[in-house]
Parts: sequence; structure tokens; C-alpha cells
Amino acid sequence: QVQLVESGVGLVQAGGSLRLSCAASGRTFSMGWFRQSLGKEREFVATISRSGGSTLYADSVKGRFTISRDNAKNTVYLQMNSLKPGDTAVYYCAAARMEYSSVAARATDYNYWGQGTQVTVSS
Repeated sequence: QVQLVESGVGLVQAGGSLRLSCAASGRTFSMGWFRQSLGKEREFVATISRSGGSTLYADSVKGRFTISRDNAKNTVYLQMNSLKPGDTAVYYCAAARMEYSSVAARATDYNYWGQGTQVTVSS
């Protein structure tokens, strides 16, 4: 059974930074981050291929967020800078069984999900 364990719950002021981590058990996967704020649907944030060579970002976070991974630790990171109140959400880590250099932005492409971690950005 694949487990995804997220860390990095945070309360930060607007303009601040926060880093989320997600450790996966078992094999390596294409990894993604999604978020869901109150009353809204879950939305794509960023994804990275198994190789680490391909990444994709939502327009709303491009230039502010960076996804990376350490395959030796089977861990993916989401570095979030210049945070805005609109980034407040529960952030979910997800894993997808895909080709080595593939990425995916649809939630339906992902096979495993973390429990979610709250990020709150105050104004």
C-alpha cells in the first residue's frame, strides 16, 4: 500500500514563504500538488515527473512556487514564495503511475493521495 505523508502545516503572513514536503513509500512516481479552499473544487498546483526533469505549474502560482524532488529520499517538495491570502487552502500531495518523464495536471490521473495539510496566509 502506497502512503504519502505530508508535512509543512503553516500559518504565514502575505509575502512570506513556506515549504511543503511529501514522502512516498515504495517506488517512485510522478508527483503532484493540488489544493482545495473552502467552497471550491480541488485545483492543480504543480507536478513533477519521476525523472525530475519535467515540471508543470498552474498559472496562478507560476513564478512563485517551485516543485522539486529528491528521489534518494522519495520525497517531493513545494517551495511557496510570495504567498497571498488567495493561496490559503488544504494542500494535497498526489502520486501517479506514469512514464519516466511524464507529468499530469488532472486529478483523475493520480492514483494515490496524501491526507492534506493546511496552509493559511494572513493579510
